[in-house]
Amino acid sequence: MGTPKPKPDSSHLLRILGVSFGVAVTVGGTIGVGILRTPGLVAAQLPYLWAILAVWILGGIYAILGTLSVVELGTMLPRAGGWYVYARRAFGDFGGFTVGWVDWVAQSSALAFLATATGEFAVALVPAIPGGIRGVAVGVLVAFALLHRLGLRSSGWTQELTSLVKGLGLIAFVVLCFVYGGRSEAPVAAIPMPTSAIAAVVAVIIALQSVIITHDGWYCAVYFTEEDRDPGRNLPRSAIGGVVTIIGIYVLVNLALLYTLPIPELAGSVLPAADAAQRIFGGHGGQIITALSLVSLLSVINATLLIATRVLFAMSRDHLFFKKASEVHPHGTPLLAMWLTTGASVLLVVSGSFETLVAIAAVFFVLCYLSGFVSLFVLRKHEPDLERPFRVWGYPWTPGIAAVGSVLFLIGNVFSDPRNSLYAFALIAASYPVFLAMTRRKKS
Repeated sequence: MGTPKPKPDSSHLLRILGVSFGVAVTVGGTIGVGILRTPGLVAAQLPYLWAILAVWILGGIYAILGTLSVVELGTMLPRAGGWYVYARRAFGDFGGFTVGWVDWVAQSSALAFLATATGEFAVALVPAIPGGIRGVAVGVLVAFALLHRLGLRSSGWTQELTSLVKGLGLIAFVVLCFVYGGRSEAPVAAIPMPTSAIAAVVAVIIALQSVIITHDGWYCAVYFTEEDRDPGRNLPRSAIGGVVTIIGIYVLVNLALLYTLPIPELAGSVLPAADAAQRIFGGHGGQIITALSLVSLLSVINATLLIATRVLFAMSRDHLFFKKASEVHPHGTPLLAMWLTTGASVLLVVSGSFETLVAIAAVFFVLCYLSGFVSLFVLRKHEPDLERPFRVWGYPWTPGIAAVGSVLFLIGNVFSDPRNSLYAFALIAASYPVFLAMTRRKKS
């Protein structure tokens, strides 16, 4: 008889991660194609060098304030699941389920979008690639699922490698822009200025929304505190170090683009990094940026699949989803939670229905942030004796300012995109009947 296969170790994750993974998943889960195209969207709204840099710095400050707040939560409650864990502790099962539902739907939709974007870039490089865009997208999702099937060591190492390559690629791009760039003397059409104070405020809001979305991912490390060897010591280092690295890269990329492209040209570009590369490398510039985009996307896909799996795992362990989805393979992967997440993302890719979900994902993500900031206040008040290896600097102002920023973002989103905002709140309301069904299963 052969050796029997090891059975999953129910709900026990491996504690094998450290600071390097925390930094890698923060950088890799945040920096995507957005930084290669968002500078053009910002310049179109705020066509002044000082205004462009100011809005990127403001977005970075918001990310730092949020990071400091969530690090206290993560070290205080070092469990897998991120925002869901803190909302459930502060608001009970329904509050936790709602936040977990919103987070998982948003992450799964993001996976579908990222995989489809990977297919688009791959087809741009190799037009005759079999399967086309959707075929590549499904193949990428399945390939990452198989990688995660091998275990946490493999997926963690992949995250560190792809994040490193992506960071080095962006730094090389910045250096080449400053060495070989320089603005063209060719005349470029001027950008129309806002005609009123209200128009100027709207322009700032739209620009900030784009920047905040591009910074999304600063919280990634907190999903893995249960798998960290020493979360009380490592999480502050990895989360804060990761977000500072991101802010530095974003500012440098913007400075490089502003050095290479006139502001009107930057504002009119769909993918300004490609235009800058075209100026530096000629006909090969587009291919170079496409290759860099592919590496960026692969890194984000790996991080997002890791995160979404942990959200579903945590909800299942607390009997708010199918209990079997909390089983962990001996190599450290919650297999059923991972396959369910992959399957949902594949269905979204095949059906094409992820586009609406991606449009409302910004609302979902910021609602998750807000739930975390409010949870921090609630837990400080009602559970002051909980061990807190890290206390947020500047409390209550730090989480308070971050919470106000989140509320303003949501208000701005409702006014600028009421249709998709309505869809977002409808999906949130849909979590209630699902919650009732799951709690009935729990009681039975």
